[in-house]
Amino acid sequence: MNPSLLKKLETLEGKSHLITIDGVAGCGKTTLAGECEEFLRGQGFTVETIHMDDLYNGWGDALTASLTKKLTAIIEGFTSGIVTVDQYDWIKNTFIEPRIFISPDILILEGVGSGQKSIRNDVALSIWIDMDARTAFERVISRDGEGVRPYMNQWLMDQEAHFQAEGTRGAADYCIDGAP
Repeated sequence: MNPSLLKKLETLEGKSHLITIDGVAGCGKTTLAGECEEFLRGQGFTVETIHMDDLYNGWGDALTASLTKKLTAIIEGFTSGIVTVDQYDWIKNTFIEPRIFISPDILILEGVGSGQKSIRNDVALSIWIDMDARTAFERVISRDGEGVRPYMNQWLMDQEAHFQAEGTRGAADYCIDGAP
């Protein structure tokens, strides 16, 4: 894990910390979220991670106002003590029973769109993972299979437009290099 990021995580105290991890698809966000979660639990915190993939309404309604609305509701739940998370089933192409949990000390939002403007005032730490979009694209194809290639071609354009409109990278507290 990045040494300056590790140092920042070590300084967290108390409860109700929100961390976002954003960057292009395939750059290592989920891996970093898992590392952060493991480290923070080792420090005695309760931690939950929410993956943006669970919140998207399929490929066509992912980085839209519906995601913003869901993130806002999650933040409200986190603040009030009970978090409800929509869960999209990519096989069935529909939402299934939501995941509901008591607010942890630290909530990690991980995935493309987690670092958007609408929730930045509530975020204690925002992380951007840098990686060439084409390299990350090939990592996604390797991970998820050739069947996602047609969707990912459009996704590259959608995520880039989203990041430009949101200024996500420039607003991040930490920018780190993605997985090799």
